[in-house]
Amino acid sequence: MDRFEGIRAFVAVVDAGSFTAAGERLGISNKLVSKYVAALENLQGVTLLNRTTRSLSLTLAGERYLLAARRVLAAVEELDAQSHADDGVLTGRLRVTAPVTFGEMFIDILTRDFLAAHPTLDIDLQLSDRYVDLAAQGFDVAIRIGALADSSLIARRIGRTEVWAVASPAYLAQHPAPNHPDALREHICLRDSNSSQPNRGTFVIQGKAVSVPLPGRITVNSAQAVRSLALAGEGVALSPRFVVARDVAEGRLIRLLANFPGQLLDIQALHLPQPFLPPRLTAYLDHLRARLRPVIEEGLPPGS
Repeated sequence: MDRFEGIRAFVAVVDAGSFTAAGERLGISNKLVSKYVAALENLQGVTLLNRTTRSLSLTLAGERYLLAARRVLAAVEELDAQSHADDGVLTGRLRVTAPVTFGEMFIDILTRDFLAAHPTLDIDLQLSDRYVDLAAQGFDVAIRIGALADSSLIARRIGRTEVWAVASPAYLAQHPAPNHPDALREHICLRDSNSSQPNRGTFVIQGKAVSVPLPGRITVNSAQAVRSLALAGEGVALSPRFVVARDVAEGRLIRLLANFPGQLLDIQALHLPQPFLPPRLTAYLDHLRARLRPVIEEGLPPGS
């Protein structure tokens, strides 16, 4: 067996979650994938994957081997890419992760628009609101919104968005609109647990950022679910502008407290520190900044 084929099959199984899905990704049968992985384990003298009839999981040896295997595949892909660099052709695959609502709303920019300009590239986009370990899971880029924890990752800001307070006309017919952020204490608030402080909202009051409590009975880990609840008249939502701007423009939701600017959230693209960035990664980061920033930052005051 070619050791490289075994490494490629092993990583594909981990990423795809099954031998069948890995075979579909690689264009070979699941039996051949299983054969490659078994041969690799035999060659290494260790078990890399725990196999049951219902699931697969990495052994401790497999977890260690996976990190090295990803580096090998990345190096080979980079060698292939460099062979085409002089003629300006970008090749290989980019693995990207982004928050669910953000990815669904901007799927064309994240995938189709970039691939149209680079037909020899592939993109594997994974949408998840959970924290993703780029090194362990083999991602090239992670898009994250809001404050970042201390990290060794390299961050590039691709835009900013303001948090808006919104409610439906039906809700406001039953509850007078708040005229000050403190008045949110008297309202039913819909909380997004993806926020760093879902039970509080930040507004600029007399030039200072002030945090106010957000009482409510519903907390959900989805910006789109919060939007849906607000549209249904269930309460006041604090949501990134890009999620609700069209609803506000078309009258389905009413923006509240417009005289009190909401929290500004950075939208950043993160990647692992590398002595040399692959050309496809540099091109993708440039694409995100050029195409996403004007859309995301529409309506923000200059200099925000």
